Amino acid sequence: MTMTDAIDHPASFVYDQALIWDNHAGFESRPDVDLSQLNHWRASGASFVSVNAGYDVRPWTNTIHTLAHVRRWIMARPNDYLLARNTADILQARSDGRLAIAFDIEGMEALDENIDMIQLYYDLGVRQMLFAYNRNNSAGGGCHDEDTGLTPFGRSVVEEMNRVGMLVDCSHSAYRTTMDAMELSESPVTFSHSNPKALCDHPRNITDDQIRSCAATGGVIGINGIGKFLGDSIEPEHYVDHIAYTADLVGAGHVGVALDYSDGSDDLQDAITGQSNFWPPQWYSGKMEFMAPNRLIDVVDIMLRRNFSSEDITGILGGNFFALAQRVWV
Repeated sequence: MTMTDAIDHPASFVYDQALIWDNHAGFESRPDVDLSQLNHWRASGASFVSVNAGYDVRPWTNTIHTLAHVRRWIMARPNDYLLARNTADILQARSDGRLAIAFDIEGMEALDENIDMIQLYYDLGVRQMLFAYNRNNSAGGGCHDEDTGLTPFGRSVVEEMNRVGMLVDCSHSAYRTTMDAMELSESPVTFSHSNPKALCDHPRNITDDQIRSCAATGGVIGINGIGKFLGDSIEPEHYVDHIAYTADLVGAGHVGVALDYSDGSDDLQDAITGQSNFWPPQWYSGKMEFMAPNRLIDVVDIMLRRNFSSEDITGILGGNFFALAQRVWV
């Protein structure tokens, strides 16, 4: 792109310079999941996406089978995708025009109460794991359950995650559990895909105290693109509202992108409707709507119009999560 193009199309210029890192994909975690959804990220120019390999809604064995399926699918397509072991792999994928992929796990039921599973998951490509998916488990409290703190098992998990280089993730978890984890962790932590409660009073969103505590560890808050957590809107203007609020609170260097996107080709909506214990109807009634990866260019345009610097924008698009991974991943 020429300098004239940069002047005429500033959003495209900034977007093209950025490493686009989406810290959480929201499609279903199953061994038969339709992975063609990953084309949405490739088409948007993303360099990295974290794919959720399992969550507490399903048995821990589902996580192992899903990882086996996704890893094989990706490795069968080496021209398009790369399993990222480290941040150098992500830079290599970006240089090659490929999409780098690592995994996250939503809830510690996947450990089957066995601390040794953390190293195994890390070796299989899992780079972040959160404590509980909405409901309480043996590690700690979920955001739609009794507000318990970390259990003794949860505390041992934090220590082991710090040891192996897995990012401690506080999304979906109860307030006390997150505050305990952020106090205990010796490494920076993340709210991988959570929005400020001050803008949308949903139990899945997080308080200013949680945002400040995460930033104080050196962590990053990934802004979620689901309409119910944005204020019943998936318009980029509202997404930028949440970015701007968080950046004003703790600095743009602690903000990232985590769209939690699903294109509807799986049965995620059926799972939500049929599992009211994990998704209470008073908070999840109606259809889930998602802001797609191809709207990120609009997000950049809005941020520029709101006087975000190009440096802050490239950090939010991916540089901040990339720097966090450099600090935490072994």
